[in-house]
Amino acid sequence: MSEAADIAAVPAGDRRARARRATFGLAAAVCAVSVLSLAQGPAGTSLWSALAALVTGEPIPLRDRVVLLDIRLPRLALGLLVGAALAVSGAVMQGLFRNPLADPGLVGVSAGAGLGAIAAIVLGGALPVGAAALVGSSLVPLAAFFGGWISTLLLYRVSTRGGRTSVATMLLAGIALGALTGAVSGLLVYAADDAQLRELTFWGLGSLAGASWPKLAVAGPIILTALALSPLLARGLNALALGEATAGYLGLPVQRIKSAAIVSVAAATGAAVAVSGGIGFIGIVVPHLLRLATGPDHRMLVPNAALLGAAMLILADVIARGVIAPAELPIGIVTAIIGGPFFLWILLRSRGVLDL
Repeated sequence: MSEAADIAAVPAGDRRARARRATFGLAAAVCAVSVLSLAQGPAGTSLWSALAALVTGEPIPLRDRVVLLDIRLPRLALGLLVGAALAVSGAVMQGLFRNPLADPGLVGVSAGAGLGAIAAIVLGGALPVGAAALVGSSLVPLAAFFGGWISTLLLYRVSTRGGRTSVATMLLAGIALGALTGAVSGLLVYAADDAQLRELTFWGLGSLAGASWPKLAVAGPIILTALALSPLLARGLNALALGEATAGYLGLPVQRIKSAAIVSVAAATGAAVAVSGGIGFIGIVVPHLLRLATGPDHRMLVPNAALLGAAMLILADVIARGVIAPAELPIGIVTAIIGGPFFLWILLRSRGVLDL
């Protein structure tokens, strides 16, 4: 019997049980990589010594307290949120487009966020002194977030007619919008100086190095709200797999589901890209791997994607900090180097199942 037939022959109950087991395993993996992230770093601060001091009631040295609570902990929390946001957004987009190759960038948020960040980096020096002092280091994240939202609203307006959003039109318009924002970004990059080009390069490759509690306070509620909304879309996304017409015949509010999916993806991805830069691979690969392993049911796929995305991004961050310590690689390089070949191996191994 072929591998495709073997998978097709697995009863639905077995796949749900497998998905539930995967949830516990992924939760344990998130805990493990979180401890590893807090324990690892070039400062020489020991997590275990700090925990022992906390248990015995001894004061934790100021240096250890600053490193653990003000540097590593916000970086860990931001990495968990960003990884979960990118992976869940990918799962929702793949369900909405009914295509395993879809990723969050299809709604225009990544292209718009990139243009906003580039504009802030290149043109930020032209702002009045008072405005520059008001936004401070938040200029690039704010510009990226609003750039992503503006491009998403524009794309939604173009693809919606008569109260109905066309997924096919959104896909084509997203390609056109990506080309347009890429051209404008290219003009800005052409006008940038050497220091700005270096900053643009590092932002585009992604990093969690700028994590802080203020950033977390701004991006965290947006991402958490979008993540809380996403599981509510699971049944609708399952029905959309049968086609929009069939989902409508079943009595589901198809347009409301599509609108909610687009808004949640735009919010989660926009906030994630704004605080971490461009991090690839997570959004397209995580849900695809889970779909191969545990099935396409979004009721389990969405929460498992959040766990696996968070674990993978934190693990990539640990590797990025440890490979050339005390310096660190951009996290986007790590995700591409490790994830790309692994994903290709999965695709080659499962060609008969995927039938792409």
